[in-house]
Amino acid sequence: MTALRSITVCISLGVFLAVSSGCKTHYQASSLYYEQLRVQRDAPPSAAVAAMVQPYADSVQKVMTKVIAVAAITLEKKLPECTLGNLMADASYYEAERVFGKKIDAAFVNYGGIRLQQLPAGPVTLNTVFEMMPFDNLLVLQQVSGAVLQQFLDNIAARGGWPVKGLTFVIQNNRATNVVVGGAPLEAQRIYTIANSDYIANGGDDSFMLQSIPQENRGFLVRDALIHYFSMLNDRGEKLSAGIENRVSHAR
Repeated sequence: MTALRSITVCISLGVFLAVSSGCKTHYQASSLYYEQLRVQRDAPPSAAVAAMVQPYADSVQKVMTKVIAVAAITLEKKLPECTLGNLMADASYYEAERVFGKKIDAAFVNYGGIRLQQLPAGPVTLNTVFEMMPFDNLLVLQQVSGAVLQQFLDNIAARGGWPVKGLTFVIQNNRATNVVVGGAPLEAQRIYTIANSDYIANGGDDSFMLQSIPQENRGFLVRDALIHYFSMLNDRGEKLSAGIENRVSHAR
């Protein structure tokens, strides 16, 4: 078999016109043309390809380096509780209430989904948020019983703890004990509204107890929650900050 040495890429470009129909506007092509570029294996980047892509790269670079907030202190990723995690859980909590228009009891951020070990003090760019949360996970709500919530918290406890907002618990023998939600002890029969990523709600990280529970979904990404929350604080003249509040702790 002969190894593939080169390929030809056919790129279509066009000019589009805006066409109004009633209250809607759609676009249709008024002209199209095609350009073929040959890309050779192991060859240096084509000057033609580089020239074509450069304007888009410049545009993306400009957007991604935009400063959307300022961190007052260096925020860290650690277990069982951390300043970076608390900030992200706060963002998920308040953004869930804003987007869904209802009061929620607790919000969670899976620890493994946080891909920055540290958010340094100083300017925070859009690119930094993408590094922090690179996955396109959706922010969803679920109505769970206290019994199911206890199972979920036990799973979190067995993993060493996750960022949470709205409740506190103590890890003892890999289980969640002394669970307090909204200032009151957890009740097994009560229904609680929790915010999570769809990855976790679908059973990710062994959260199988959540799989069969319906989800409320507005198509809003967890990353977008972070971006909006950070930008909102910045618009208020507030810097990003968080402390350790014993939301999750180990038994002594």
